[in-house]
Amino acid sequence: MQEVVKKSNRGFASMDPEKQRAIARKGGQSVPDEKRSFSQNPELAARAGRKGGQSVNPAKRSFSRDHNLASEAGRKGGHASHGGGQKRATTV
Repeated sequence: MQEVVKKSNRGFASMDPEKQRAIARKGGQSVPDEKRSFSQNPELAARAGRKGGQSVNPAKRSFSRDHNLASEAGRKGGHASHGGGQKRATTV
């Protein structure tokens, strides 16, 4: 017996994929090129990233203190976002 999953007809996720892409494109187009400072200035983006990292207490920067922990987290993230070579189960 196959389970019937009721889908909501509300919200972004329930929209047609082409409509989602159209809306997402508008978000990127809403900012003029000259205002996209990070895309125009990679050094500014790098400085902002460093500044964000420095705002965390050094005692709590576990990845900077534990390389193995950072490696494992990266591996898990890669497997989660790219499938890790495993097929994902789908429900209908």
